[in-house]
Amino acid sequence: HPYTQALLAEAPKLEVGKKTYVAIRGEIPSPLNPPTGCHFHPRCPHAMPRCKTEQPVLKEIAPLRFSAC
Repeated sequence: HPYTQALLAEAPKLEVGKKTYVAIRGEIPSPLNPPTGCHFHPRCPHAMPRCKTEQPVLKEIAPLRFSAC
């Protein structure tokens, strides 16, 4: 998932040197008035039309590991 990839890219590393950051484009949605469907769809580079109307369902991808996208 793009959001997970961005989070993992920002995990601290024990390397010395210049760090580049992975930006997630778009506006951060309001937590009080989130978008319909998948709350990440306005900022997701892989969003499909159905992401605007359907909430993703969690699926178990490994024991005790779930993914919604």
